[in-house]
Amino acid sequence: MKQTTFFSIALFMLIFQGVWAQDTYLHCGTIMDVETGKFLKEKTIVVSGDKIKSIVDGYVQGEVADQVINLKTKTVMPGFIDMHVHIESESSPTTYIDRYTKNDVDVAFQSTVYAKKTLMAGFTTVRDLGGSGVNIALRKAIDKGLVVGPRIFTAGKAIATTGGHADPTNGMKWDQMGDPGPKEGVVNSPDEGKKAVRQRYKEGADVIKITATGGVLSVAKSGQNPQFMIDEIKAITDTAKDYGMLTAAHAHGDEGMQRAILGGIKTIEHGTLMSEETMELMKKYDTYLVPTITAGKEVTENAKKPGYFPPVVAKKASEIGPKIQAMFAKAYKKGVPIAFGTDAGVFNHGENAREFVYMVEAGMPVTKAIHAATVTNAILLGKATELGQLKEGFIADIVATDKNPIDQVETLKSVSFVMKNGKVYKN
Repeated sequence: MKQTTFFSIALFMLIFQGVWAQDTYLHCGTIMDVETGKFLKEKTIVVSGDKIKSIVDGYVQGEVADQVINLKTKTVMPGFIDMHVHIESESSPTTYIDRYTKNDVDVAFQSTVYAKKTLMAGFTTVRDLGGSGVNIALRKAIDKGLVVGPRIFTAGKAIATTGGHADPTNGMKWDQMGDPGPKEGVVNSPDEGKKAVRQRYKEGADVIKITATGGVLSVAKSGQNPQFMIDEIKAITDTAKDYGMLTAAHAHGDEGMQRAILGGIKTIEHGTLMSEETMELMKKYDTYLVPTITAGKEVTENAKKPGYFPPVVAKKASEIGPKIQAMFAKAYKKGVPIAFGTDAGVFNHGENAREFVYMVEAGMPVTKAIHAATVTNAILLGKATELGQLKEGFIADIVATDKNPIDQVETLKSVSFVMKNGKVYKN
């Protein structure tokens, strides 16, 4: 009796101390090999800690302490990666008043809600392309397990020129505008561009974003004029390269896009008025288009609502928004490299998968769209051997849908299982 009690206590202590680690066995009816676009039947994914330990044929059982999760009726894929979100905010009729009434702590608390919605939608990794700096604190909180949300790579504050799309003082009274500089993300020379990049690095940003042209939602007249000189862009990209930071450029107008590409930017966000000449340039320089079709759809609809946008914004939204999907269709057919990104925050967080539907509508096969949101984006983030695929040794970011997206792309909008870093968040 004493011996039995001793062994029971010893076993309990081993489990309690984590010496006998629990693995998770996912019984998967269908797995999508996102690299090839093929679907594999009846597999077991074995997850140990935060990694995929193995993928084996059939439905394999583990040890007594292991957890088994039944996904036999599901289609299983890697967690999705969204390369363009704004996790701090969400569009509303009060957006332009909020910056005068909300403190950073208000923004921080609301961002935790948006982060959770994003993860529950199956997006286990995002690239945040500009906010107040709360996005950096949110990334840290998620990494520490204090907040539920996706893995975040963030630009912190986007870099603009004076009066440019990301100048934080646009639309203010003259006596409130001041003269923001590199610290605030506003530059007007190559040297100031270098300083702004180093400031973002100092603050903890992972990537660099510039606003190469005017934008839709800024309180400024033009939504498409070029706003950087090539030497300014090159100073920014060269400095970012020194610090190991991926670069992105918001761009609607064609001239601004060309300058961004020639200046060394890696991803063009939106690309609305892209010419065929620019498409060829993107192919030549291996520059990726992040189309954000969903944002275009959303601003088009919101522009129709009286009072939703200031008049100067509503005009730009109704002109630019409807053109993104058609541009994407043309760029895809031309062979422009495509990455997946949505501009979530311009529309409601958690609805990121709408982008898959619009990409498929525009002629991209669903397997290619999913490849863009997994393999391609992992490569761009420098995480090709860790994220974006279901393979042995990769981080266990795993999602599942009730139906096969080949048969119904809409199923991607309602994932039924989410695992991030080996932990189940939705089942």
